[in-house]
Amino acid sequence: MSHRPSSGLAAVSTALLAMSRHLEVRDVLKTIVASARELLDAEYAALGVPDDHGGFAQFVVDGVSDDQWRAIGPLPRQHGILAAMLRGARTERLADVRKDPRFEGWPSAHPDMADFLGLPIKDGDETIGALFLANKRCPKPDGSCGFTEADEELLSILAQHAAIALTNARLYERSRELTIAEERSRLAHELHDAVSQKLFSLRLTAQAAARLVDRDPARAKGELQQVAALAAEAADELRAAVVELRPAALDEDGLVNTLRTQIQVLDRAHSARVTFDSCGVRALPAAQEEALLRVAQEALHNALRHSGAPRVAVSLARRGQGAVLSVTDDGRGFEPEAVRRAGRHLGLVSMRDRASGVGGRLTVESAPGKGTTVEMEVPGG
Repeated sequence: MSHRPSSGLAAVSTALLAMSRHLEVRDVLKTIVASARELLDAEYAALGVPDDHGGFAQFVVDGVSDDQWRAIGPLPRQHGILAAMLRGARTERLADVRKDPRFEGWPSAHPDMADFLGLPIKDGDETIGALFLANKRCPKPDGSCGFTEADEELLSILAQHAAIALTNARLYERSRELTIAEERSRLAHELHDAVSQKLFSLRLTAQAAARLVDRDPARAKGELQQVAALAAEAADELRAAVVELRPAALDEDGLVNTLRTQIQVLDRAHSARVTFDSCGVRALPAAQEEALLRVAQEALHNALRHSGAPRVAVSLARRGQGAVLSVTDDGRGFEPEAVRRAGRHLGLVSMRDRASGVGGRLTVESAPGKGTTVEMEVPGG
């Protein structure tokens, strides 16, 4: 940092202030990556947060356009230099990453990179992420690395503060999830009380109407009108509750990130392997995103509770201007017609209602011993 101390310190200060302004994890990750790339004047920067299955739960890039990122394809796995950052937990500074023996190539649409600087982000002894920079914008005589020891020190300072910001953001999100859970519990109690009272009144009024039909038809008609009014009030209570229960994460994180987060939780909580993949999904109207999320939740519940499947795969892909959701398990399956005749719907009626309510369609394919696939398609907005 000695070659430009004032500007370097000012840039670090700006980066740290930017990180401290955000509480959402993804916003913090984006700020860290953008700050690191600007601070060290690199062409590309990325930050990966590992999952427990050899991949990345989140991977944020800066310097790559949205079109390039889509063309590159799925998130990278933890191999090569990426693995070195996470498992070796040491800094890597290379003149040409392509010549390193651990380099295993990259997708055809991936931008070409040469000099490289990467280091782990640690919370105590735990590596919670890895920060990468490539292609320093400076002269590089004789193929040397553009990144210097001073750059390494500067990035190390940023990484230490990034660990604090990321940990704080995670704690905030967990606190928010607990608050949401408490609010849902409160709404559930209120809903139960309000609707139960309405239904109780409705039942008594209907019974009174039934007794009056033969001996006092006029009064019976009045009681039946009251039944209709009570039923309408109960429906209004339900609709109001549904509006209040719209997942907050959808508004803040979008459908893809909300699904990814929930599926990661399910994967850790159940013995079955639960995976998620998305491709080219664009933002959809709020009602469609909520319907897709609810159907995914119902289908996952069925698969994890009833199918005995060792694997459940969820995918969300763009189809035309809309999207298609698929939840597939390799469990014991069932005979849809037999389930319908037995009156056990496994949530299929509510899933179909949700699909049709947003102009979409739902299909279910299953057979004994053949697993189950639930697919929901919705049009664009």
